[in-house]
Amino acid sequence: MTRARTPVSEDTFRRLELATGGVAGAGVAEMSSRLPWFGRLTADQRAGVLLVTQLGAGNFVTWLRDPDATPGLTAEAFRSAPPDLARQMSLRQTVELVRIATEVFEERIPALGGNRAERATLVAAVLRFGREVAFAAATVYASAAEARGAWDARLEALVVDAVVRGDSDSADSAAAVLSRAAALGWDPAARARVLVGGPPVDGSDPARPSGPDPLHGVRRAAARAGTAVLLGAHGSRLLMIMSSADGDDEAAVATLSESFGPGPVVAGPVVAGLVEAHVSATRALAGHRAVAARPGAPRPVAADDLLPERVLAGDRTAVTTLVDDVARPLREAGGSLTETVESYLDHAGVLEACARSLFVHPNTVRYRLRRVADLTGSHPGDARGATLLRMAIALDRLRASGATHDAEPTP
Repeated sequence: MTRARTPVSEDTFRRLELATGGVAGAGVAEMSSRLPWFGRLTADQRAGVLLVTQLGAGNFVTWLRDPDATPGLTAEAFRSAPPDLARQMSLRQTVELVRIATEVFEERIPALGGNRAERATLVAAVLRFGREVAFAAATVYASAAEARGAWDARLEALVVDAVVRGDSDSADSAAAVLSRAAALGWDPAARARVLVGGPPVDGSDPARPSGPDPLHGVRRAAARAGTAVLLGAHGSRLLMIMSSADGDDEAAVATLSESFGPGPVVAGPVVAGLVEAHVSATRALAGHRAVAARPGAPRPVAADDLLPERVLAGDRTAVTTLVDDVARPLREAGGSLTETVESYLDHAGVLEACARSLFVHPNTVRYRLRRVADLTGSHPGDARGATLLRMAIALDRLRASGATHDAEPTP
């Protein structure tokens, strides 16, 4: 059973109204003496705290007249705080200020009651009002966090979009991208790598994104992997720019790949920094478009491990890469390496038959094939290597004949 509250007389209300300034000043003085960081605030910031405290004391008197009809008064003091003050003070510091102000109110305000019953009523009112103020502070900071989260999301989308479109060619554009990324916690000195895959979905319904923030799990995976990420949508795909401190990030890539939705995950190459991440994004997106041609591709799969599929999908960057990194080293090395590769493939990998067609000893063929593997990273005796080498040699001849040309692909 709730005990009826003793009404507060008008004389007591007048004493409370006259005392609000002094109570607020005493509260700020107590804050200054008990909180070491309070003295490091600027004069304007300390004045802001005094203003908030005075408004709180004044609102207490109004609230006391009708606690149920005026719950919004408890938040007005926080909404009236100078914006700079809200940015400079954390929620923990605000709670410390509220606690000290409540203690001062509890010490000074009940003494203004006209009798013992009124003083008991004022004690209970101060405690209840302090609780309301604490909830109001939490609400204000939660709203600020939501607003900051929305701003960060827009800023992140701008950075990712600029990387995909390659908007960092000029010095000004590059500086803008780095500045925005730095505001999101990105290390300007970090290398970068782009991953592309399907967005995460709820396991119970593959068509529905998981939870109110479907990217929350991705960010948690990045935290576990110890890497910073920037996330953005590119059509129906999720594009992730991840930091790479030393370029050796295969374990982090594997961890982050698990946070994507069903389907393949393609990793672009590691580049020097965020400004160069357009190169990694272009290759990762091209790889993701072409990976359907290789159903057995690992997850994740490097974009440069999908060069044949990217060529078939019309990626001219893949054409250039195959010619420059595979066909040209064979051609410039001499020693009939290109001829040996083609003969070996034409004879279905039968070493002796290849040697007879070239009029050389089988050991010579073996030596040449090892040289091919050293120069290109691919061996014609491997099914994947055979496809890559055959395509690279064919593309090199087409380019030499003028039947094809190099150009950047359209993402």
